[in-house]
Amino acid sequence: MTMPERKTIDLEQGWEFMQKGITKLKNILEGLPEPQFSSEDYMMLYTTIYNMCTQKPPHDYSQQLYDKYRESFEEYITSTVLPSLREKHDEFMLRELVKRWSNHKVMVRWLSRFFHYLDRYFIARRSLPALNEVGLTCFRDLVYKEINGKVRDAVISLIDQEREGEQIDRALLKNVLDIFVEIGMGQMDCYENDFEEAMLKDTAAYYSRKASNWILEDSCPDYMLKAEECLKREKDRVSHYLHSSSEPKLLEKVQHELLFVYTNQLLEKEHSGCHALLRDDKVEDLSRMYRLFLKIPRGLDPVSNIFKQHVTAEGTALVKQAEDAASNKKAEKKDVVGLQEQVFVRKVIDLHDKYLAYVNDCFMNHSLFHKALKEAFEVFCNKGVAGSSSAELLATFCDNILKKGGSEKLSDEAIEETLEKVVKLLAYISDKDLFAEFYRKKLARRLLFDKSANDDHERSILTKLKQQCGGQFTSKMEGMVTDLTLARENQANFEEYLNGNSTANPGIDLTVTVLTTGFWPSYKSFDLNLPAEMVKCVEVFREFYQTKTKHRKLTWIYSLGTCNINGKFEPKTMELIVTTYQASALLLFNASDRLSYSEIMSQLNLTDDDVVRLLHSLSCAKYKILAKEPNTKTISPTDYFEFNSKFTDKMRRIKIPLPPVDEKKKVIEDVDKDRRYAIDASIVRIMKSRKVLGHQQLVMECVEQLGRMFKPDFKAIKKRIEDLITRDYLERDKDNPNMFRKHGIVADVKHYMCAVDMLGRASHLNEAYRLAKTILAEPDDGAILWGTLLSTSRTHGRLDLVGEAGQKLIELNRQVAASYVTMSNT
Repeated sequence: MTMPERKTIDLEQGWEFMQKGITKLKNILEGLPEPQFSSEDYMMLYTTIYNMCTQKPPHDYSQQLYDKYRESFEEYITSTVLPSLREKHDEFMLRELVKRWSNHKVMVRWLSRFFHYLDRYFIARRSLPALNEVGLTCFRDLVYKEINGKVRDAVISLIDQEREGEQIDRALLKNVLDIFVEIGMGQMDCYENDFEEAMLKDTAAYYSRKASNWILEDSCPDYMLKAEECLKREKDRVSHYLHSSSEPKLLEKVQHELLFVYTNQLLEKEHSGCHALLRDDKVEDLSRMYRLFLKIPRGLDPVSNIFKQHVTAEGTALVKQAEDAASNKKAEKKDVVGLQEQVFVRKVIDLHDKYLAYVNDCFMNHSLFHKALKEAFEVFCNKGVAGSSSAELLATFCDNILKKGGSEKLSDEAIEETLEKVVKLLAYISDKDLFAEFYRKKLARRLLFDKSANDDHERSILTKLKQQCGGQFTSKMEGMVTDLTLARENQANFEEYLNGNSTANPGIDLTVTVLTTGFWPSYKSFDLNLPAEMVKCVEVFREFYQTKTKHRKLTWIYSLGTCNINGKFEPKTMELIVTTYQASALLLFNASDRLSYSEIMSQLNLTDDDVVRLLHSLSCAKYKILAKEPNTKTISPTDYFEFNSKFTDKMRRIKIPLPPVDEKKKVIEDVDKDRRYAIDASIVRIMKSRKVLGHQQLVMECVEQLGRMFKPDFKAIKKRIEDLITRDYLERDKDNPNMFRKHGIVADVKHYMCAVDMLGRASHLNEAYRLAKTILAEPDDGAILWGTLLSTSRTHGRLDLVGEAGQKLIELNRQVAASYVTMSNT
């Protein structure tokens, strides 16, 4: 191919030359014998276009060449490409399309090179579509628009064949679907509108048909296996031939048809649904269920609900089982009933361990299942068993772990682990304040009677409780433990004092435990008429204590004391381990052979209940140290008692237990009283902040504030509101009786004293102290105010505030001796 020397080239002449090159390119693409383009051929074609575009007008044929460039594609497509596609169908059509698209891209690439000068200048100046775009547009307008529907249907048919297990040419599908993407020239419209939309619709229909059969034929685990496999295969299809943007849409369709549509039917299958999987501990199937339903919007809601129902049912069954066991043992010994309750707590711990592991492992620590577990345990953990609240049961369980000779025999490591689990259970109990009071009572008995098995364990559980419930929850308990350490030091000092003062020694081994009133449970203090032997002991210790401080008042709690006395019986002398009350009663018989009930009560100065209790333990129980007339099993005011000199036992040292007073009623009463103060303080605090508030909102905010420690009763809150109204803290709105206002009266010191008292009793001592500091009052009124703070601070063991309040009292009125003594009592 040669070209004469440059001269003006007219359009026909130049185009005739270009057509020869274009024809050669077509022949090469069609596979006809034709030599490849040489560099010289390429340069001649390019130069021809260059010359025809750079000639002076009217011989500048740029526009005409731009048009003929497009016409060349149109002619080739119409004459060659379309006929070859129209005569083929299905997979053969797809293969032909891939071939024609590949050829067309080659043709576009070569012709764009030949006509490149148009791209550089003419097209740029006129803002026309680039040559490459013109070539692709021709294919789209003439080929794609005609056959894309057939192509789409053929591709979807092949996908369905593959879903049914047939082998298909994945590479072919990949190439076909790439055409949908490439023909969009940077946009996904063609792929999404002309293929993806129909493919997704077909996918939904396909899996809808499958699911409707599987749900009837398969068990829940088998169905989930199939669903998981289908999702895996669809993801595999995306990775091999579908566009990556199709993956979330495709999986959503599969999940919707296989899982969402049949959620309830699948999860509630009678013998294989979620309930059955939980019942039969099918961990793998539960994990698969979580993985599948996690991908569905709110898909885990029904799973977590069933989980909650199942755990609630199992826990409630444990409660009923414990109730039935307690009822069956009611006629037997009380400690057997108590053992059943211990077994119940242990079973609840095991139940929590089991389902917490499910939450962590099967349900991947998902918050929804933690919430379900919490709500389930809150249902049955707040039910009582055999007349005991869950708070009491948990406190008793801890007591059995921590005391010497408890029913729970565990290693140190197992004890720590169990205590950790107990504290977790406490989070589900609404009456945490009730647990705290029961626990404090039992802790006191362990500490005072040397029943605690290990001090480290005592401190460990207090640390755990502090982390769970806050420092205020454990402040008194920690004070009790500290008190015992100080008491031991005090006892050592007392022994030194006795060794250095031989005249003061009472001749009896005496151990005294000095306690801080605010830390310990309240104990009744009776003016017991002590035997002369014991009176000397009390006087000696009082003298010793006054050498340390002259302003502290000691209140003796004889009900907590123990004595070791020798009983000289005819068979042999025996050592009796008894309480101070029992010892005082027995020592009366050193001076009298026979005493009546009324004489014993008069000489000891005890109440009827205490006299009956201690005389029953000495004359009607296992060890009959006293002989009773008449010889009955009960104590009456007409009975007479004598020392039973003939008593004997195979042991030379025996402990005679005095049945403890049932403190449950008092604990509940004390907690109810504290709750009233807490509700008052909460209401005042809320109204101080909000000024005006509706009844319902005030109640709800009060419940929210107090919910960490207990669940206040709505009626109790209403009652406290009424009480605060009568005391001028609140007033009803004149127009709306359901609206309350913080009372607008000018507060005097009495109001502030009440506020300080309420805050203090509710354990908000820092707030009470800040309030007290803001009040300017006359000395007498100020003494009342600071005396109120001192009293509540002492009750809660806040020695720092006791000192502050006491100092203020001294400054205000040095004549207020009672307050000073109260301070010194700490």
